[in-house]
Amino acid sequence: MKFRKLLCALVLALFSLQTLNFTALADEGMWTFNNVPRAEIKKKYGFDVTDEWLKKVQLASVRFNNGGSGSFVSPHGLVLTNYHIVEDIVNEVSTPQKDLAKEGFLARTQSEEIKAPSLELNVLMSIEDVTNRVNGAVKAGMSDAESFAARRAETAAIEGESTKATGLRSDVITLYQGGQYNLYRYKKYTDVRLVFVPEFQAAFFGGDPDNFNFPRFNIDMALVRVYENDQPVQPPSFFKWSIAGAKEGDLVFVTGNPGSTARLNTVAHLQELRDTSIPIILRLLERREAMLKKYMGLGAEQTRRAQNELNSVQNSLKVYRGQVAGLKDQKLMATKLIDEQLLRKSIAANPDRQKMYGDAWDAIAKAHQGLPSYIRERRIFDQGNGFNTALFGIARTLVRLADESEKPNAQRLPEFTDARRASLELALYSPAPIHDDFDKLKLADSLGFMVELLGADQPLVKQILNGQTPEARANGLIEGTKLKDPAFRKELAIGGREAIESSTDPMIVLARTIDPKARELRKRYENEVTGVERANYSKIARARFETEGTKLYPDATFTLRLSYGAVKGYMENGKKVAPFTTLGGLYDRATQFKSEFPYNLPSRWLEKKSAVDLKTPFNFVSTDDIIGGNSGSPTINQKGELVGLIFDGNIQSLVGDFIYDESVNRAISVDVRAMNEVLRKVFNANEIADELTK
Repeated sequence: MKFRKLLCALVLALFSLQTLNFTALADEGMWTFNNVPRAEIKKKYGFDVTDEWLKKVQLASVRFNNGGSGSFVSPHGLVLTNYHIVEDIVNEVSTPQKDLAKEGFLARTQSEEIKAPSLELNVLMSIEDVTNRVNGAVKAGMSDAESFAARRAETAAIEGESTKATGLRSDVITLYQGGQYNLYRYKKYTDVRLVFVPEFQAAFFGGDPDNFNFPRFNIDMALVRVYENDQPVQPPSFFKWSIAGAKEGDLVFVTGNPGSTARLNTVAHLQELRDTSIPIILRLLERREAMLKKYMGLGAEQTRRAQNELNSVQNSLKVYRGQVAGLKDQKLMATKLIDEQLLRKSIAANPDRQKMYGDAWDAIAKAHQGLPSYIRERRIFDQGNGFNTALFGIARTLVRLADESEKPNAQRLPEFTDARRASLELALYSPAPIHDDFDKLKLADSLGFMVELLGADQPLVKQILNGQTPEARANGLIEGTKLKDPAFRKELAIGGREAIESSTDPMIVLARTIDPKARELRKRYENEVTGVERANYSKIARARFETEGTKLYPDATFTLRLSYGAVKGYMENGKKVAPFTTLGGLYDRATQFKSEFPYNLPSRWLEKKSAVDLKTPFNFVSTDDIIGGNSGSPTINQKGELVGLIFDGNIQSLVGDFIYDESVNRAISVDVRAMNEVLRKVFNANEIADELTK
């Protein structure tokens, strides 16, 4: 009843505005580089975004293939990103005798830089609209599933042709959930070397309690250098470091690769996420958190191995809990419902538009109504959440590689097309260490989750466990496989189908056993959900284009976007939150919590306190619209100078997947002045600091 009253009140308010919510307001929007709202930026901030400025920013921006962003910050290939973007690399190159996460790392010369295995960096070179060609593959009378397959085949052809013609990584990106298709071409770098990271405890000071909160006191930064032909890259563009930094009220931009948002989702789609999909993910993450804490309790070495994964799990738990809370917020859902009803009403008023677009919402709702009947099996078998070990991922890739390689390129799963083969092999043959005891525990726990979610009597579950407990089965699989050896993986890959089908490696056998069911579930999801979404969200997008034109920005797709906003505090619980913290505040917070974990500072920081200018701005917030994937993004000023480094959002931004509220949504950056001060005064890294600032 309260919801209905709230809905009525919001209907009256929103109808009086005569506008649709998906038109970007305030500082909202993660804008593609071929659709930047220049007029709105000029009107609000008085700044002209020129083609020259955009090109400079585009070519200085970097995407990390492991899910983050970065930027060139020197003419000699230095790239700035977050510690937490390279923390897996830090872990891979550490040893029990030399724990870089605990000690930090600084290469004072290029010869001391450490090669980062399996890391790929991408720089966006061009964008081309290929919507007409992709949609032209769809013929009259095709079903949604057939249309989806036709578009995918055409996408593979476009990517293959582009890669062959240009030598660049070429990805066709679905925008507006099927309303547009753009071809993104990337310069790819695979020789990446670690130059600097602070200690983990300094990068993640305050730990999980402070995560997604502000004030913050983190030096969440890292530097890597990009090489080509064994020489440092000389990038066509890079961001100079601002000496003055930013001040309250300044216009700042964020350029990075936000992962995904769901702001264009229908209400029925959001309800399914709230009631079915996200709760399953939370159950999985809660189990993993408990398992990781148990393993870390065994000792310091176990803690070193598992710390990064625990950070990721706890971060994800906060994100998904925040999303569920947002989707249970009556005001948010009412706003979404009203916006949807406004558009549907405008469509229904025109018979031609109603015929073209009117059935889209019901089709999407029907697709998501059917999902709960198989979502658990899909989560376990197709998405692999019942098999939490890198070794299973390797096995599945090898099994599918043998099968997909025999198909024409256009008929393969997208990740196995010719255009993506090099990136796949980089990950497949990675020499990253695998620890048997850790992977046994992870696999056993995930097999237990499989039993919990599907039941012990489910036929494939029984076949997988083969009469054993999850613990015993995991032990046998990990001890018996040879996939820890990259050379063995290459041997199997070269051997193709014959080698895979004759292999007795237990992990390969497991992947072979699961693959038919996993493919069946993937195909069902693509036919019944993804295909329906592509066909019908594209209708909704076209209807919105007719109303809003280029004022509509697409959901995030882990592609380069530009956000704009101002350095600005906000109100929380009736109190003003100032936009800046200082290095002095870091030491005060450690004292406040008696230097107890996670508020303890590394010894180096305590020893150097007297040398540090405690008034130096440390972290700051801005109204820039960001989401996961923006981690490591540069925060820049109008001159294209670096003023900060994105590493987080505040707790109010967790509903940013679904809606943006300029009054409280904030992006959190490390201030460039703090990075310079820490490099020089805490780490005595004057050589690196000079390269960055001169």
